[in-house]
Amino acid sequence: MTSYLLAIAIQVGILMILTLSLSIQYGMTGLINFGLVAFYALGAYASGLLTVAGWPIAAGIGVAALVGSLASLPLGFIAVRLKAEYLAIVTLGFAELVRLVALNEQWLTRGTTGLGGIPRPFQDQPPIVQAALFLAVVVFLIVVFVLVSRRLTVSPYGRILASIRDNEAAVNAIGKNPSRFKIQIFAIGSAAGAVAGALQAHYIGYVSPDQFVAHVTFMAWMAMILGGTGRVSGALIGAFVIMLFFEGSRFLRDVMPWISEVEMASVRLAAVGLLLILATLYRPQGIVGDYSSR
Repeated sequence: MTSYLLAIAIQVGILMILTLSLSIQYGMTGLINFGLVAFYALGAYASGLLTVAGWPIAAGIGVAALVGSLASLPLGFIAVRLKAEYLAIVTLGFAELVRLVALNEQWLTRGTTGLGGIPRPFQDQPPIVQAALFLAVVVFLIVVFVLVSRRLTVSPYGRILASIRDNEAAVNAIGKNPSRFKIQIFAIGSAAGAVAGALQAHYIGYVSPDQFVAHVTFMAWMAMILGGTGRVSGALIGAFVIMLFFEGSRFLRDVMPWISEVEMASVRLAAVGLLLILATLYRPQGIVGDYSSR
């Protein structure tokens, strides 16, 4: 049971980092990124490939963050020229492009075979201790990104980001250049998404293209909206609740034994969907959103 709880805690932590990356981009600045999984994949492959080649894991994760930031720059330049709905389409296409490259460039990613043998930190420790130490690393990185997010939120820089989100024309009118801020914030958020991917790669020890589908992006979107868009605490709470929904639904089989294992997969999705609908219906502003609004 302890191993299971540690595994779930690690997955929750990784989702928290991924949700924070989206919260930085959309919650603070209004940049719609439907291709978040692309940076998650780039981080996983970057760190995986480097550490398989013998690099230290810490260096691999650091390079993953750098790769995520650099890969975001072309999209950042596009973002300053497109309306929100067009940016959403472009980022969605970029995610599919990254997945297809991972699928077809076998010389680099090993294609459908996947990249295995990715080292996990603390491998010389017993499994329980290893998982606990890995969780400590995940928690440390969550704290780092929470502090970054908080700093962005309360600083004059963060107030400009909020102004860009709410009224970009007004920011132009006071002589500020929204384009520069959009590119910078897209890079920061993408770096966080890449770190989440790197952590997932080192935890699982294996990456393949079929892990990087749109479902990953929309898990983060659901978590952010459920917790409260634009709030750091909302990203953390939303990620926890979403994972609680998905993992808790595994135990429906215990209360509905007459449903077969095959049918239970559909029942689980329906139960999770219903919970999300009810949550957004009665708390559209999110769990930690403004309670004075409906």
